[in-house]
Amino acid sequence: MVKGSLGKVYRKGDTIIRQGESGDCMYVIQLGQVEVVQEMDGEEIRLAELHEGDFFGEMAIFEREVRSATVRSLGDSSVLTVDKKNFLRRIQEDPSLAFRLVQSMSGRIRKMSETVTGLRLTKPPWPH
Repeated sequence: MVKGSLGKVYRKGDTIIRQGESGDCMYVIQLGQVEVVQEMDGEEIRLAELHEGDFFGEMAIFEREVRSATVRSLGDSSVLTVDKKNFLRRIQEDPSLAFRLVQSMSGRIRKMSETVTGLRLTKPPWPH
């Protein structure tokens, strides 16, 4: 990891956050792209690919839970770290930021809900 002019620069394959670790900040992708993966039953499942302007790790701003997924850089990426204090200050400066964050989180929840519904429809209702 190399310190960049805007944020931290991560190289291809570098882990930015790791599933199961505690966290207290969120991240904003300034340049590049990252992948979000979750380990389940010893297998990695790719949940998302995020790009410039996207954010991740925001749940740590609101609750003190461990990270629910691992995020890795897919190439050279510049990523800004935002802690709770700076996040709240930015919301005071620009209240529309809170709306955009909730809007994005709502979209993610809707997508996850559709995925879960799809999984239910593909599984037979009886055990094999």
